[in-house]
Amino acid sequence: MPTRDSDSETADALQDPALLRRLLRAKDRMDASSHEDWPVRRLAEVSGVSEAHFARSFKRAFGIPPHRYLLTRRIEQAVTLLRDTELAITDIAFVTGWESLGSFGRIFRDITGHSPRAMRVLARADVSSLDRVPACVLKAAQRPDLTIAVLEKRRRGAKGTVRPSSTEEVT
Repeated sequence: MPTRDSDSETADALQDPALLRRLLRAKDRMDASSHEDWPVRRLAEVSGVSEAHFARSFKRAFGIPPHRYLLTRRIEQAVTLLRDTELAITDIAFVTGWESLGSFGRIFRDITGHSPRAMRVLARADVSSLDRVPACVLKAAQRPDLTIAVLEKRRRGAKGTVRPSSTEEVT
């Protein structure tokens, strides 16, 4: 259970302008190159802090871990490409940073609730009704909900049929 001292340290760390600038630098790099591999080690190097400090600080500052943030960006980009281009789904998977079509399709469905093909149909059907909505508002409204891990979403969707890993605590 956190103590008042650790809560105070957390608040102080999030008010450190230098740390926030460093975290934003890493976030901007992920936004600009979401198709690239961004392990915590690389992000920590960009930020000039240790890996553990980066991971903790990023989650505190932005509400989700770096990996989930990157998944959010990749899914947003994939939805945009599905809606606005004629690229094959395989090409979209590779352009947005996945190494295999299978993992792209599985994670895409876990996060959005639709297959990439179904999302393409849905996104294109909604285009005419959304012409007058600013792109920034549209992106925010369509942002995938990744407040919980993808594996946890999958487990909840399967209604307990997926067994917890050996490292997870069973409650």
